[in-house]
Amino acid sequence: MSNLQEKISQWLQIHRQEAVHFLQQLVQFPSTQGNEASVQELIASKLQKMGLEVDQWELDGIALKKHPYFFSNRETFLGSPNVVGVLKGTGGGNSIVLNGHVDVVPAGDLRQWENPPYDGLINDGKMYGRGTTDMKGGNLALYLAVETIKQLNIQLKGDVILHSVVEEESGGAGTLAAIMKGYHADAAIIPEPTDMRIFPKQQGSKWFRVHVKGRSAHGGTRYQGVSAIEKSSIVVKHIEKLETLRNKRINEPLYKNIPIPVPINIGRIEGGDWPSSVADLVKLEGRIGIAPNEKIEDVQQELDSWLKELAKVDTWFDDHPVELEWYGAQWLPGAIDEKHPLMVILQANYEKVTGKAPVIEASPWGTDGGLLTQVGKTPSIVFGPGTSSMAHFPNEYIEIEQIFKAAEIIALTVIDWCGTENGGVNK
Repeated sequence: MSNLQEKISQWLQIHRQEAVHFLQQLVQFPSTQGNEASVQELIASKLQKMGLEVDQWELDGIALKKHPYFFSNRETFLGSPNVVGVLKGTGGGNSIVLNGHVDVVPAGDLRQWENPPYDGLINDGKMYGRGTTDMKGGNLALYLAVETIKQLNIQLKGDVILHSVVEEESGGAGTLAAIMKGYHADAAIIPEPTDMRIFPKQQGSKWFRVHVKGRSAHGGTRYQGVSAIEKSSIVVKHIEKLETLRNKRINEPLYKNIPIPVPINIGRIEGGDWPSSVADLVKLEGRIGIAPNEKIEDVQQELDSWLKELAKVDTWFDDHPVELEWYGAQWLPGAIDEKHPLMVILQANYEKVTGKAPVIEASPWGTDGGLLTQVGKTPSIVFGPGTSSMAHFPNEYIEIEQIFKAAEIIALTVIDWCGTENGGVNK
C-alpha cells in the first residue's frame, strides 16, 4: 500500500461513524419526486463546509422543454433544486464529473417493509431504507472521496465537479439541466449500484404505447364483434419476436452474463369498458431497451416498421393497423471505450484497494450517463456500491463497508485522473 493510499484509508476509517450518520440523515429525507429540497439543502451545506464552490438552483422548465432529449411528467420543478459543488484545480489536469441523483422512488406498500423505509436502520453491517442503495450510499462515496482529498490537502490540477441532481428516476432532467448550465468535464463516474462492478457501457430505453383496435358488440353475441383483447395478444407475441431478433444481433462480450441485453417489456395493459361488451380498444404500454451503440430514433423507427408487419400475421390489421405512440420517460444509451484512460486508472485502483481484478460488464439499465456522454460530451463510467437487485425493492439496503471501499477507489482515481501538484499530499 502506498503512503497516499494509506493516508486515504486511515482518514476514511477515522471519520467512518460521522459518515454513516450523514447517510442516515440523507435516507431520513423521503426525497421522492417534488420533495427533494430538504435533502438538497443538507447536501449543499455539506459541500460548502467541505470548501467547494456551491451552486444551487431550481430547474428552468421552459428552457429544458426546448431540448430534444428532455423528458419529465412535471410542469414545474418547484421543490426540486439541483446542487453542484466544484473543487477547482490549479490548472493543466483532466476534469471529472462525479454524478449522483437524490430522487428516490416511492416506498410502495409499507406492509412489505420489515422496518419503516425512512429510518436508516443499521443491522449486521447494512443500512436499510429507501434510497440506501439507489443511490444515496453511492453519493456518500463521492462526498467522502472529495472530502478526503480536501482534508489531506491534495492539490489537484483538474477540476472536480460534483453533481447532486434530481429527476433521474423519471428521465434525467436534473443532469440535463446541469449539462446545459456548463457543468460537464473530460469524463465522469456515476456510482449507481453496480455491486462494485464496472460498467463502461449502458443501455438506454424509451416508453411506448400501442393502441390495438377491435369492433364492439354485445357480449351475448360476441361473434359479431372483434375483440381488441384477443388481437392484443397477437401484438404482444409479435413484439416478443422483435425482442428476440434485436437481441440476436448483439455480440457484445460485456453482455454475456445478461440473458436479455435489451428487453422489450409490456408493463401495462388497459382495455374494454364493460364486461358484457366486446372490447373495441386495448392500450399496451411498455419499455424498449436501446443498445449502447444505437440511436433512440433508429430504435423508434424499427418498432414502428415491425408493427406495420402485423398485417402479414393477421389480415385484421390491414384495415385496422395499430397506432404507435411514444410517451413518457427515456434514457439515452452511453458507452466509454474500454481502453479509455479513466477506465485503465479505475481498474488499477480497484485492484490496489481490493486485491483483485474488477468485473467489467454492461449495465442492464439506463442511467444519466447517457446524457453526460451524448449531450455533455463527457464519457461516463458507472461504478458504485450497493446491488441493483435491491433498488426499488421493499427492505432496500446497502452494505456499509462497500461505500468506504468505493470512496477509497474513487478518491485514488480522481487523484490519478486530475493530476496533482507536488506529487500528492502537501507538507
